[in-house]
Amino acid sequence: MSTIYLRFRNRHYAKPDDLILLKDIAQIVAPKELENKIKELPIHQITPEDQHLVVIDMMKVVKIIKQNFEVDVRNIGQPEIIVEILTKLMLKKPNLIAVLFVWILLFVGSGVAIMNFHHDVSMQEVHKRLYYLITGIEKERPLLLQIPYSFGIGLGMILFFNHVFKKKINEEPSPLEVEMFLYQQNLDQYVFLNENTENRKRI
Repeated sequence: MSTIYLRFRNRHYAKPDDLILLKDIAQIVAPKELENKIKELPIHQITPEDQHLVVIDMMKVVKIIKQNFEVDVRNIGQPEIIVEILTKLMLKKPNLIAVLFVWILLFVGSGVAIMNFHHDVSMQEVHKRLYYLITGIEKERPLLLQIPYSFGIGLGMILFFNHVFKKKINEEPSPLEVEMFLYQQNLDQYVFLNENTENRKRI
């Protein structure tokens, strides 16, 4: 009996009414005479009832393969894959006005947050004190410290998030990217546990 090895991809994106083939959702290692036939096996037909997410279980895939071929199936990696169905709204280009509105909202919000923080820690008094310690002159607005400090905040944010617009400074992920990755992992785990049809039946 021939042996085939399957490994689910991390995630698959599909359009409404798509027919999902095995090659779309998994990497396959199989004997050459079977490989192409196994890759073209239909696994799931997207329907309106699927809504936004579909969880495909390895057991379902093994069952379909076994119905068509006499082979030994071995799974490497995770036992489920999430298929995300891209709706017309998701495929639509973002509205420039909406993007601009969100950008202004975030810009103003972050600016207010920074100003409130500086007010809470009395940053102006700290600058005045530092200026006096360095120069021996008392000044109400020590711009010599405040201007470089303001530019330093912006530079610090760029280094922290590791991005200048769409360009990355280096290959290391930023803290925001790491948090988004962990959030996506937790979200996927929740979907695996709650959207899987086998789990639903058991519950």
